[in-house]
Amino acid sequence: MLQGKNIHKRFGAVEVLKGVDIKVEKGEVVAIVGPSGSGKSTLLHILGTLDRPDVGLVLMNEVNLNVLTSAKLAAFRNKHIGFVFQFHHLLPEFSALENVCIPGWIGGRKKKEVEERARELLSILGLSHRLENKPGAMSGGEQQRVAVARALINKPDIVFADEPTGNLDSANARELHKLFFELKDKFNQTFLIVTHNEELAALSDRVLHMKDGKII
Repeated sequence: MLQGKNIHKRFGAVEVLKGVDIKVEKGEVVAIVGPSGSGKSTLLHILGTLDRPDVGLVLMNEVNLNVLTSAKLAAFRNKHIGFVFQFHHLLPEFSALENVCIPGWIGGRKKKEVEERARELLSILGLSHRLENKPGAMSGGEQQRVAVARALINKPDIVFADEPTGNLDSANARELHKLFFELKDKFNQTFLIVTHNEELAALSDRVLHMKDGKII
């Protein structure tokens, strides 16, 4: 479903990725672990189309993402990919429901259809009582669940999560771990997760270890 071949990336004089090969199958939860500076987040950003490799190939559903124009890549990303980051990146002036709906509206879907999907997801995530709350009125764990719902609104093929529990206390982190696997079971959702959290990594279907720009 997702494949990266011989991915290299350099920032100035620093070679961050040194020929990474990776493959993720539909319905898998795959964790990438490794020390800071090993290239984990850079790899995630390239696989998620937020950056481009200097050398190498990224394929998703047999589509070569390297050759897409920026506009086509943005449309592909909106339709096929969801993101959850360490910091929630919710828009503070919008409610939980509106924040979740935004990617669906950007994708040109009907407003009512998107809102119904957003309400369903927020209910599944235990936030049906928070629909009209703005981020500032919610806890960190609640904000991160809103971010997960937003990532799922367009029924993406894969969700990329970059240190999703890094800003949560241990109780909320465990809840989020549990949630990922409930979503995998309910929707056959695929996740690729960069994490320092050993507990989350241990629950994953596969753990990939990175060091010095390579998967070891």
